[in-house]
Amino acid sequence: MRAGMELGLSEISVFLRLSAILFLVLTACLVGLDAQSKRIFYTERKATFKDLDALMVLVYVESAAACYNLLHLCKRSISTWFEGYSKWSLCVSWVILLVDQVAAYITFGANLAALQSAVFAVTGEKDFQWMKLCNRYSRFCIQIGGGLLGGFVASLLMALLSSISAFDLFRHYSPKRFLFLKSA
Repeated sequence: MRAGMELGLSEISVFLRLSAILFLVLTACLVGLDAQSKRIFYTERKATFKDLDALMVLVYVESAAACYNLLHLCKRSISTWFEGYSKWSLCVSWVILLVDQVAAYITFGANLAALQSAVFAVTGEKDFQWMKLCNRYSRFCIQIGGGLLGGFVASLLMALLSSISAFDLFRHYSPKRFLFLKSA
């Protein structure tokens, strides 16, 4: 019964990682390749993701998180060749949990920072004399909005992966092992 549950959890983890990679790459591509040009008073002005620092950070964070998930899937496929429980696998489980949590928090934070910048681009800010960008570059803003939506879905998937990593780590511990009790 337990082996079936572990196999199911492993398959769910692989599916979630593949889905997270898909959404992370989609977000990075939508935001990073987005550009729109407009002629304003005889000059050509081009809006790109490099105009807002938060969008640049978002592209880099989402790309790094996608690479991490891809490396984790490669590690998982290689580790199936070396079955068995050891202290080494326990240490690796701790590292995976910590990196999964860091990746989840950083992707969520980068998405929130990009969302805040996008809100300023939509509404403007009179106190800082920032003008609205989305009334001139509407296609650019719609594509950024789609990228942010994909980024939040990826963040949710990363949070789910972090909880699965926590379960995978803490299932190695038992009360008898923790208290150094021997079974009778």
